[in-house]
Amino acid sequence: MNKITPQPGIMDIALYQGGASHVQGVQDVVKLSSNENPFGPSPKAIEAVRESAARLHRYPSTDHASLREAIGRVHGLEPERIICGVGSDEVLQFIVQCFAGPGDEVIHTEHGFSMYPILARAAGATPVSVPERERRVDVDSILSACGARTRVVFLTNPGNPTSTMLTEAEVVRLADGLPGHVILVLDAAYAEFVEGFDGGASIARGRENVVMTRTFSKIYGLGGLRVGWGYGPRAIIDVLNRIRQPFNLSATALAAAEAAVLDRDFVDFCRAENARLRSWLAGGLEAAGVHSDPSNTNFILARFDSRDEAEGCDLYLQSQGLIVRRVAGYGFPAALRITVGDADACARVVGAVRAFKEGAR
Repeated sequence: MNKITPQPGIMDIALYQGGASHVQGVQDVVKLSSNENPFGPSPKAIEAVRESAARLHRYPSTDHASLREAIGRVHGLEPERIICGVGSDEVLQFIVQCFAGPGDEVIHTEHGFSMYPILARAAGATPVSVPERERRVDVDSILSACGARTRVVFLTNPGNPTSTMLTEAEVVRLADGLPGHVILVLDAAYAEFVEGFDGGASIARGRENVVMTRTFSKIYGLGGLRVGWGYGPRAIIDVLNRIRQPFNLSATALAAAEAAVLDRDFVDFCRAENARLRSWLAGGLEAAGVHSDPSNTNFILARFDSRDEAEGCDLYLQSQGLIVRRVAGYGFPAALRITVGDADACARVVGAVRAFKEGAR
């Protein structure tokens, strides 16, 4: 009897688990599990969404020209080398779909974004995990893992969930050390939280095998609209556009993203507040006996003494209306990833963790 079966590798994919947003029986819940901007989107982006409502009967643009031009103007990039997607995830998917398949390998680091192996398997390729060193990407491990079958290397910089970051010199060494047939993807979803960091755009500009991706879901506060973009060589961007759906982004999403990227004052405010509150939160947790690496993002990887302690603290935080993220699936069973919220949320987290460590159960 004939049987309908999925392509090889599909059933090896574990379903992605997003951050929780509710705790049964608990009121006044603060979600700190998905690295969302506690200040929301730019008021100008909100106004752009309102204005777009009158045009919902019209199809959006197919080339995203206005948004690409705005991104290019803000970041000093050539619009024709920019592609927009449904979050940066879609751009990452395009890359694997276009350049990897059965018999090929896609490299990611052991604590990298969990979508990387999913995207590899969805294309029929084999994901290859390489070790990190003390929660930092090890360039030599990546280079050693590269071979004739390697097609794509994913690098999250700054890292998620580690929040650590490679220097520009290390990324350049990686890019220049890769074989010419391998695409290096610089996944810079958290780049805006690092003052003066271009996300790797300068590295991508002068090389034929480097693509940088960015998102509007983090500092821009537009996670609910799903907009991302990538920048790379014209030849690669041309290939990606050939499989991109012509109307992959709604008119509302395009309008909001354009308004958001142009509102630099709001971005600067969010970056400064995140840095201030991140430092306060990390210091408060350290004083309570919970250590973390210096963070380059809008979250902290809080490290506990054991898995039991981390999970116990998570349950206690939930009882206090605070939702954070367990990261055992990322290789950190004794840690919790905590988004940097507003001042009240940070104070609640520090107070609850201190109470837990002092014996509250």
